[in-house]
Amino acid sequence: MGMTMTQKILAKHAGLSSVEVGQLIEAKLDLVLGNDITTPVAISQFEKAGLTQVFDRDKIAIVLDHYTPCKDIKAAQLCKTAREFAKKYEITHFYDVGKVGVEHALIPEQGLALPGDVIIGADSHTCTYGALGAFSTGIGSTDMAAGMATGLSWFKVPPAIKVVLKEKFQPYVSGKDVILHLIGMIGVDGALYQSLEFAGEGVSELSMDDRFTISNMAIEAGAKNGIFPVDEKTLAYLNGRTNRAFEAVEADSDAVYEQEITIDLSQLKPTVSMPHLPSNTKTVGEVAGLPIDQVVIGSCTNGRISDMRAAAEVLKGRKVADDIRCIVLPATEEIIQQMIEEGLFQIFLTAGAAVSTPTCGPCLGGHMGCMCEGERCVSTTNRNFVGRMGHVTSEVILASPAVAAASAVAGCVADPNQL
Repeated sequence: MGMTMTQKILAKHAGLSSVEVGQLIEAKLDLVLGNDITTPVAISQFEKAGLTQVFDRDKIAIVLDHYTPCKDIKAAQLCKTAREFAKKYEITHFYDVGKVGVEHALIPEQGLALPGDVIIGADSHTCTYGALGAFSTGIGSTDMAAGMATGLSWFKVPPAIKVVLKEKFQPYVSGKDVILHLIGMIGVDGALYQSLEFAGEGVSELSMDDRFTISNMAIEAGAKNGIFPVDEKTLAYLNGRTNRAFEAVEADSDAVYEQEITIDLSQLKPTVSMPHLPSNTKTVGEVAGLPIDQVVIGSCTNGRISDMRAAAEVLKGRKVADDIRCIVLPATEEIIQQMIEEGLFQIFLTAGAAVSTPTCGPCLGGHMGCMCEGERCVSTTNRNFVGRMGHVTSEVILASPAVAAASAVAGCVADPNQL
């Protein structure tokens, strides 16, 4: 019986010739990741277990991105704990304020995630790196502690869903619309502990940033991971980012899937997820005109340079509507530099948007854009649960950067094609 991409990667890292769905394995890790919220918990468990060394200081990454620059004393203490641990164990890939980025944009940018890798992170959106053909998944802080010490983690081999993409996008449709459409089709538990494996001619139409966005939100369908095949665009993205050797995998022709879903990219329209579930999807046309109070453009889902360009294209020559707060959060320092060089910073400022240093900020209701009771936000983030961005009566509508920017201009949910 053939294997999927995920199964091949797991088999290799477990030292096995093959694996089967449901099999329990122990696999070697290529990267263990944590942030300023989850790493201190892992450190506590690390020390509680009496551990005194890490397995490989080059294969651990600690990114202080969620509550930074520190929003309060507690956040500062968490960062201090992570900072001292990184210094004590000489962690190579430690990213603090001024050098930091939102972790799931920063890790690929720094060449730390490669095809064929097995990556665990104490953050559920670690599944982002499947865009590069890696097996990457979120774990708890206790597993992070064990991974830092041993370089090993156990997994139950997941079954897979094959998602076949075909045709090309219409204007103002992007990877965000693909993943929102898919989650709307199958639900937030439609891929529960399964691998979402993307294939088909439509894959070549997706930019790497589109693939990062889609893989990032695999967890919103309940998936263990999302993964794309490696192609010319993948290799072009990796060029110059790493000297580490890697081995890409392809699914066998006789690989077994639980189901196969086909998405025609040419039929997709700008899509949003209404409160309070990512699966509560509507086309923008169905909800256009709904009043809003705030727009957030950024996050590990949509804070990359192509996202900034898409938003700036809509905002150029226009103004953010009165009474609307538009907050732009570029995901890394490198992206900020590109924005400055391309004139995007000026476009946002002239339009009346606030531009932030890289941070997760409002996505998890942390800072830089929390909402009070009854407020509504159109956001390019990944979750819209009750209270996600502030008060329990506030609402988050998930959207692409183009739709978010159009909504900032219109002062309500809006289709960029209709401005």
